[in-house]
Amino acid sequence: MNKRPIAVVVIACLYILTGMAGTAAQSMEARQGFESDMIWAVLVSVIAIIAGVFILEGRNWARWLAVGWIGFHVVLSIHHSKRELGLHVVLFVAITYFLFRRGANRYFRPAATAAAP
Repeated sequence: MNKRPIAVVVIACLYILTGMAGTAAQSMEARQGFESDMIWAVLVSVIAIIAGVFILEGRNWARWLAVGWIGFHVVLSIHHSKRELGLHVVLFVAITYFLFRRGANRYFRPAATAAAP
């Protein structure tokens, strides 16, 4: 397996922590009364955790999931403040950049299979 770039580790950990925080926040809100939107919010949080865990395992699809996840938040924040939209756009650009740099590309490339004799 290729060496895991530090930026990839940081991004993966941020996704895991963000997903855990989102799930915890939704659990706290559920105590005040259940709303059907909470299911979607928890699902989005779980997707962040899945992306982070599988990024650490070097799964190529997980980095695409991570970029899609933050892209989804960019689209959602279009209807929010300019500051929130700007923050999500900056995060989208940074995450995409670091997950698709040369070192990251090597990390996410499948391990070479042994040549047949």
